[in-house]
Amino acid sequence: MRIAAIHAHPDDVEFLAAGTLALLRERDCEIFIATVSSGDKGSPDKTREETTATRFEEARRSASIIGAEYDCLGMRDFEIFDDDRCRRLVTEYLRKTRPDIVITASPGDYLTDHDMASILVRHACFFAPVRLYETGTAPPAEHIPALYYMDPIEGIDIHGNRIVPDFCVDISSTIQTKESMLTCHESQREWLRQHHGMDQYIQSMLEWSKTRGGEYGFQYGEGFRQYRGHAYPRENRLVELLPAEKIRM
Repeated sequence: MRIAAIHAHPDDVEFLAAGTLALLRERDCEIFIATVSSGDKGSPDKTREETTATRFEEARRSASIIGAEYDCLGMRDFEIFDDDRCRRLVTEYLRKTRPDIVITASPGDYLTDHDMASILVRHACFFAPVRLYETGTAPPAEHIPALYYMDPIEGIDIHGNRIVPDFCVDISSTIQTKESMLTCHESQREWLRQHHGMDQYIQSMLEWSKTRGGEYGFQYGEGFRQYRGHAYPRENRLVELLPAEKIRM
């Protein structure tokens, strides 16, 4: 089974879904991690080019911990739009990786880049099998993949309303792997400290994973919602891949 996890910036996937991806890798799934943006503006003192290079290498190193492939789809921070160019870039990526399951950002998350990434991925899942929608060198996909949303940051939408997942995955056995992956993004600790006033990068992730997991009786957990719009797969393929004891609805 092929799984693609796509979010806006390097470190977003790690913060919200790395524990589940590590479990899926243990089940012999092929894992692909991508970011829509290069994260080029996430630095207090480096140029965009320097920041892009640093963040790409951090993301590549993080993905390698679970034997995943990492790619950046070539957009820039705050320059992600639901337009023709961006749609074709994301669709081409899905055609190249050909996932059975796609996991992406929650719609209505606090940052426009997150929200736009979610919209683009949803469109691309639908567009990928359309033969006459030309995107590049990759041939059309064979089917629309099953689509899932990660939790939004802090489990709340843009208005501060609580988001309830369809199910929670017990990541207690892979929390150390998740922490190791997020730790690879060293450049973000300093930027978040200066911009967000937050110097607990890893601790924040652990606290959120503990909060979400605790709601379902797990030590650590990650929440997901399945998109069940017209023509998308309705069977819960992600749940079917994981051991029953790792899932709570």
